[in-house]
Amino acid sequence: MALVNSTEMFKKAYAGGYAIGAFNVNNMEIVQAITEACKEEMAPVILQVSKGARAYANHTYLVKLVEAAVLECPEIPVVLHLDHGPDFETCKACIDGGFTSVMIDASSKPFEENIEITKKVVEYAHAHGVVVEAELGTLAGIEDEVKVDAGAASYTRPEEVEEFVSRTGCDSLAIAIGTSHGAYKFKPGTKPQLRFDVLHECEKKLPGFPIVLHGSSSVPQNYVQMINENGGAMPGAIGVPEEQLREASRSAVCKINIDSDLRLAMTGTIRKFFNEHPDKFDPREYLKPARANIKELVRHKLVNVLGCNGKA
Repeated sequence: MALVNSTEMFKKAYAGGYAIGAFNVNNMEIVQAITEACKEEMAPVILQVSKGARAYANHTYLVKLVEAAVLECPEIPVVLHLDHGPDFETCKACIDGGFTSVMIDASSKPFEENIEITKKVVEYAHAHGVVVEAELGTLAGIEDEVKVDAGAASYTRPEEVEEFVSRTGCDSLAIAIGTSHGAYKFKPGTKPQLRFDVLHECEKKLPGFPIVLHGSSSVPQNYVQMINENGGAMPGAIGVPEEQLREASRSAVCKINIDSDLRLAMTGTIRKFFNEHPDKFDPREYLKPARANIKELVRHKLVNVLGCNGKA
């Protein structure tokens, strides 16, 4: 199976009451872990590449890694998606360079400017068979070059979504309902709570239209503990409760972005490995268990959070 765009994927997810996992990738082991888990669970998947990942690993290397995964896992549909494209030029480069889906994130701009930028990307993407995700509202937190202070975050205004989608022609919409980028989403002692009222109002305004949630890592505490027990210092790293993400996936949310969880699993595993094997130096020896733990974490997300296992 060749790379696909997310159109049919989202139609099935909307009708079936589940969400597709969108996982950020930047090296071979992460790509392998995600796609092997998806293959074994027969789950469709979106592999995301950020601007930072393209700068780190090189556009061509990342595309070829994903193409290799498609060859190794022909049973499952795979989308190659640009995460948080900052401008038209970056989106165009990815469209021209083999991506099947792009996100243009002009959410920090005024409403009319967001529409203008998004529409330009949509027109170019659709002419090349590529789908476009846009964003309304602003998430707090840090992800690569996306940095938003908590005070500057804003919930999506449901009264704006219908006009925005109609005027831009975007294929899916990322909304802000209380998720946050990075591993430090909520303050210790607080009870994280997503704004399902905002989500349901957006659903009413856009019947049948796929909604996306960014900043939806759950920040597994076992890996936070593993990092801290092996020389790390991550106090107060708290994520989105998985039961709330499962609830969201039963609604119009067709795509849930998960990134920090995989990084925590890799970092914790490697830190623990070096503590237990201080004489080791071969990357294959410490990346192998890191890959295995990422794979099991992805499997857990597919089955218990997203509900997309068996949907390929």
